[in-house]
Amino acid sequence: QVQLVESGGGLVQAGGSLRLSCAASGRTFSSYVMGWFCQAPGKEREFVASISWGGANTYYADSVKGRFTISRDNAKNTAYLQMNSLKPEDTAVYYCAAVQTLTSVPSRQGRDYNYWGQGTQVTVSS
Repeated sequence: QVQLVESGGGLVQAGGSLRLSCAASGRTFSSYVMGWFCQAPGKEREFVASISWGGANTYYADSVKGRFTISRDNAKNTAYLQMNSLKPEDTAVYYCAAVQTLTSVPSRQGRDYNYWGQGTQVTVSS
């Protein structure tokens, strides 16, 4: 079992940057595919980005391609989401998620992940 704790959210002006971190407990972090999802008020949870065990494979939602970068440091049991050129429509609670899987393909579906963090609020002002 793994516990996930996000940090790094906050209030930023449009065009600014934030770096979210997701710290994981446990000694098998390198065997988990990691994902980032977001949920805005009144909207369903959406996929943002995902990354394979070693970081070789990454996927992004079309809305964040070229602006966000997902990465991981397995030595530190931490995944990251670097968010640049932020827009007001990026405002949401951001969640990291993990699944221990034999496949190296990082899923874009929330239903495929079985561990979730508590979320961190990102607010982008115009």
